[in-house]
Amino acid sequence: MLEITDLNVYHGSSRTLKDFSLALNAGEVLCLLGRNGAGKTTALKSIMGLLPAQSGSIRLEGRELTSLRPYEVPKQGIGYVPQGRRLFSELTVQENLDIGLMTRKTGRDVLENALKLFPRLRERLGQVSGTLSGGEQQMLATARALCIDPSVILLDEPTEGLMPSMIATIRDVVLQLRDQGKAILLVEQRVDAVLSVADRVCFVENGKAHPALPVAALRDDPSLLERYVGVS
Repeated sequence: MLEITDLNVYHGSSRTLKDFSLALNAGEVLCLLGRNGAGKTTALKSIMGLLPAQSGSIRLEGRELTSLRPYEVPKQGIGYVPQGRRLFSELTVQENLDIGLMTRKTGRDVLENALKLFPRLRERLGQVSGTLSGGEQQMLATARALCIDPSVILLDEPTEGLMPSMIATIRDVVLQLRDQGKAILLVEQRVDAVLSVADRVCFVENGKAHPALPVAALRDDPSLLERYVGVS
């Protein structure tokens, strides 16, 4: 599905991703784990073309993405929910969703599927998105990404700052999307959230990706979290 091979990305003269490689399959949740500054968010931004690759390859179902401009990447079927949500706060919920629909010219059926996952948004279609609660804004950011009908979804810290009930809602949606065959690349600091949704985990350290492990490996060997994340 999505394959990254020997990706090198620089921020100024500093190499922030170093021969970064991973493979994401359809119908799975792969979680990137690591300390702050390890390169997790950089990896997602690089996939989206927001940070150019100096070398290496990003392929989606065999199509090379590294030469694409950022606005072209979502058109290939990659939905991105960035850390901090990045909504158009002065626009309504409906208008934010319409922007997602326009990206790939998807139909109202795609919107309906997104609203089924987040029925609360249906009640707030006319509300200005900047007045939503933090949890509702996360719902909207995710629903907007789903409006392009993606095959791959990138989620960067989706539970950050949310109440437990909202975290449970986001977790349930992630599991539903996986069951629908979506490939999900998740950056998440909450270990409990990772254990409840991930199929595999990939530790990122100093810009390098270690070989992915089944999530059961974290349960069997908690020292991995202390070593790579600093959580005991």
